[in-house]
Amino acid sequence: MENKAELRKKLFLSTLYLSAFTFGGGYVIITLLKNKFVDQYHWIDEKEMLDLVAIAQSAPGVMAVNGAIVVGYKLDGIFGVLISILGTVLPPFIIITIVSYFYEAFQANQFIALMLDGMQSGVAAVIAAVVVDMALGIVKEKSMLNNIVMIIAFISAFVFKINVAWIVITCIIIGIARMYIFQRRDN
Repeated sequence: MENKAELRKKLFLSTLYLSAFTFGGGYVIITLLKNKFVDQYHWIDEKEMLDLVAIAQSAPGVMAVNGAIVVGYKLDGIFGVLISILGTVLPPFIIITIVSYFYEAFQANQFIALMLDGMQSGVAAVIAAVVVDMALGIVKEKSMLNNIVMIIAFISAFVFKINVAWIVITCIIIGIARMYIFQRRDN
């Protein structure tokens, strides 16, 4: 990895860029964070990125900020967290400030309404790509338990409409139990 100043500069500019040009919510930014920090910079490996995403999803708050926090902390501790948060919140803050100033003009503009409708399709495709990418990462581990938990969690949320918070809590409990069992078996 480069020196701290170069890392911090790249971390800030990367989170600023991703936040400025990501539409559709926090889950969209996860794929872009992976592309930037795993595939392009090779600062984080893919398995560790999945772990960081799981932590970010489990924490309360905005997914984009949570993702930036865990990546920033992994790369540069508390200073990395501060840089990542600033880079992530600055673009939406500026954009929302501008939009609120021109809200009435935007609201009545048919072109902008159609553009936003079209963006929804792109956002859905990016979210689907995130889901497939994460699912393939779990399947590649060849852990029967992980695959079963993933399938049951999907069915619980999609078919039975169980609150996602309960699914996350249950998965946390399963993960803790699994860790405890493996530690006892190794001892």
